Amino acid sequence: MLENWRVAAVVFSLCILGPRPSSVDAATDPSEAAALRDMYSSLNSPPQLTQWSSTGDDPCGQSWKGVTCTSSRVTEMDLSFNSLPGNLPQSFSSLSSMTSMYLQNNQFTGNIDVLANLPLENLNIENNHFTGWIPEQLQNINLQKNGNSWSSEPAPPPPPGTPPARKRPNHKSGGNESPSDGSGGGNKPGIGGGGIAGIVISIFIVGAIVAFFLMKRRSRRPLSDIEKLDNQPFAPHASTEVQEVKAVQTSSVIKTHSFDTNASINLRPPPIDRHKSFDEDCFPQKPIVAKKANIAPINATSYSVADLQMATDSFSVENLLGEGSFGRVYRGRFDDGKILAVKKIDSSALPAELSEEFTEMVSNISQLHHQNIAELVGYCSEHGQHLLVYEFHKSGSLHDFLHLYDDYSKPLTWNSRVKIALGTARALEYLHEVCSPSVVHKNIKSANILLDAELNPHLSDSGLGSLVPNADQILSRNAGSGYSAPEVAMSGQYTLKSDVYSFGVVMLELLSGHKPFDSTRPRSEQSLVRWATPQLHDIDALGKMVDPALKGLYPVKSLSRFADVIALCVQLEPEFRPPMSEVVQALVRLVQRTNMSKRTIGNDLGASQRAVNSDTHE
Repeated sequence: MLENWRVAAVVFSLCILGPRPSSVDAATDPSEAAALRDMYSSLNSPPQLTQWSSTGDDPCGQSWKGVTCTSSRVTEMDLSFNSLPGNLPQSFSSLSSMTSMYLQNNQFTGNIDVLANLPLENLNIENNHFTGWIPEQLQNINLQKNGNSWSSEPAPPPPPGTPPARKRPNHKSGGNESPSDGSGGGNKPGIGGGGIAGIVISIFIVGAIVAFFLMKRRSRRPLSDIEKLDNQPFAPHASTEVQEVKAVQTSSVIKTHSFDTNASINLRPPPIDRHKSFDEDCFPQKPIVAKKANIAPINATSYSVADLQMATDSFSVENLLGEGSFGRVYRGRFDDGKILAVKKIDSSALPAELSEEFTEMVSNISQLHHQNIAELVGYCSEHGQHLLVYEFHKSGSLHDFLHLYDDYSKPLTWNSRVKIALGTARALEYLHEVCSPSVVHKNIKSANILLDAELNPHLSDSGLGSLVPNADQILSRNAGSGYSAPEVAMSGQYTLKSDVYSFGVVMLELLSGHKPFDSTRPRSEQSLVRWATPQLHDIDALGKMVDPALKGLYPVKSLSRFADVIALCVQLEPEFRPPMSEVVQALVRLVQRTNMSKRTIGNDLGASQRAVNSDTHE
């Protein structure tokens, strides 16, 4: 036996002291591989990108065109001179080790905000169709930006209360490496990927040898000891996780009280009787990390990727409806004649490996049922792709009605605007005060308020902000949009009160027809909240502020009461903003008083007409 251990020691020494491989084809970091696959899909699988794939291929191990890796991390990407169209995919933001990116001479459009937080040292974006502003984080790197349509206006200021931006440190790929001399990642001192792989292989070999000798020793045990071991229900070294899974599989009754109490779904009594007709199942604020048996049934249809590719014509640009914070939305035409909206969740919001969390998210969102919330009707989780299928509203969004339609389009009447505000408020009241625990939407904006043929509002993205793991980080990119409450910019935390603030901004849009932030307006009017708030209690100023598209066709008292509700919602101190149930009640009273005024005016006109007729007959 002593001789065997001497042999093991010699083998161990040879493994440690022997030559190590200079490089190893390590698998790409899973989150970065998923980001590249999603990028390829979002660019509609361009044939110029040879070796690329939207399935399970390995970018670093299979030498995808234009992709350079250090160990398992993507550190350089060269997509230049490929005529690639469209906006930069949100998945770019997941490439957390990227130091050099070359995108020149393509057809990219939109802004480059998605690149702002990458540790870039070299960036070439010349000769594209980019617009907007250069993010402050990219100002101090080796940047080539000519040949684009950058805005000549000053960059939008941060929302009120935003702290000054910190200067980004000069990141290097692979945060624990020694400083390089600039000659390239392959020549950096220290233990590289090959060295680490050599050590791992050595340890594996030694472990195998030790296991071999232990097995030989075990084979010499008395038979009685082995029989005792085999009679135990689980081996002593079996993992707790395996025991839990086996226990769940063999148990015929699951005691729900043994699970995390946060997973239980209950409902507080609704504040107003009108909610009694709604389906009252809601979900926890954060993803439940519990046993799989605790996931509620999914009240939605399961689609395959092939089904959705066929319905959207392979996610073609012609069917692209828009791009939100969590991914792109496409129009889908299905075999049964239905038209639905297909949201393709970006891998930066929900990486491919979180499929179980996605299933739970779908289960929870499918419990939301309210006449003013966009209904989830289906989902897909295949090949690392995560998609949600919603009912389609062909009238578009409130943002489209207010800001995109031309002069020949029929503008929203005052009554329609009040109806949209009230319906959206009821949707938020349902999320905040009917669901238990409360659901914070986090992304209230006019683009997320969809309108049906009767101009009833349907709030989209409900539940996503509370269930996507890194939603707060993703939504923080919208800090300059004009919707975010001041405290969100300070703390990065979304609350019920920050939802109320964002809803107040939407009401301001309805009243004024202005965008929340508009760089084309005079500087004093660019931020809607800053410009409008001081005028909300001045009836003369209010009349000048109202949307000219209304052409004066609105009740002055109704306008004034509408402005009073706005002023409460957009207060700087969150504790002074009202709960959504009070906002709903205020808007209901506004509608009731307007209707009473109409009836009074109608009765007065009828009485006058009868008096005229009686005078005529005399």
